[in-house]
Amino acid sequence: MKRITVLLADDDRVVRKVFREILEREDDIEVVGEAKNGNQAVAMVKKLRPALVLMDFAMPLLNGSQATRQILEASPTKVLMLSSHSDEAYVVEAVDSGAMGYLIKHTCAGTVCHAIREVQKGNTFFSPSIPKRLHKRNRKKSRD
Repeated sequence: MKRITVLLADDDRVVRKVFREILEREDDIEVVGEAKNGNQAVAMVKKLRPALVLMDFAMPLLNGSQATRQILEASPTKVLMLSSHSDEAYVVEAVDSGAMGYLIKHTCAGTVCHAIREVQKGNTFFSPSIPKRLHKRNRKKSRD
């Protein structure tokens, strides 16, 4: 079985540790590196060529959306954005930068693994609360 190689990019060491522990339990996912800022994530993608980056939105030096743009210019690596923010503006910025999905950090472990598999297949994936929130907001805008 071919494993999905993943780079974890988050400025919080504890968050990286938790996600590494979650992903290392999976037979088909392999964490190949960890980056603590956007610049480091871009450099590591160029060196390691992971299939996917689990990218924090808010990072120092280069935020997640800026890093995603640079990664996609340099490689076919897919990006799944991770954030504690669920505001529409963050989601839109992530998607506009090329991220194929957006997860809220308090998402359960099974959903994170499912999202990685879906994005690796070329599908988009969003935390369940995001599409509902965007739909409600769009309906409200259309009534105004």
